[in-house]
Amino acid sequence: MSSLSSQQPKATLLTAIDFYFDFASPYGYLASEVIDALGAQFGRQVNWHPLLLGAAFKVTGAALPVRQPLKSDYFVHDFARSARFYDVPFVQPMKFPLSTQHAARAFLWVYEANPLAAKGLAHAIFRAYFTAGRDIDQIDTVLDIAASLGHPRPALSEALAGVAIKERLHAEVDRALARGVFGSPFFLVDGEAFWGMDRLPQLERWLLEGGF
Repeated sequence: MSSLSSQQPKATLLTAIDFYFDFASPYGYLASEVIDALGAQFGRQVNWHPLLLGAAFKVTGAALPVRQPLKSDYFVHDFARSARFYDVPFVQPMKFPLSTQHAARAFLWVYEANPLAAKGLAHAIFRAYFTAGRDIDQIDTVLDIAASLGHPRPALSEALAGVAIKERLHAEVDRALARGVFGSPFFLVDGEAFWGMDRLPQLERWLLEGGF
């Protein structure tokens, strides 16, 4: 995967990048494949946050582009073109979009113990959906993916059936909305918001120059 830039960051007091994503978002998937490398290039930690776009759409009144006349064909074409641009494997899933609550809850459960392992799980879930078309809205699929990475299936299954992890995801989404997050991918850094893959060049310049 090619680097977005060969330039080096200016010396500054560095804050983390908050990366918000929905597991059903093609652009969220593409961002997940490049954001950690971009953060590392500029000495920034990247904190990952699952988002449920349905909750955001209820607040904004927006609708999925792939369900809108004229936009739908364009976006399906652009998903694949953007994947080629970033050199990321991509196959448009037959079942699209779908629910991602189970995947988001599993991510949070793993994140509590090991944020790095949670990122690994997120990559595996994203790739299972956007390269193999697996039904990640099915809890058994999410459990299978997590178990393949060594996460204890019985413990995760019990957690996903419980109230605590559901409440945690609800709180996570509420915090995101309170911060002005409404899409996937969405990046917050230094108090500045960047929405979408097409804003990555601006995010990169921000990281390079410390604002503009």
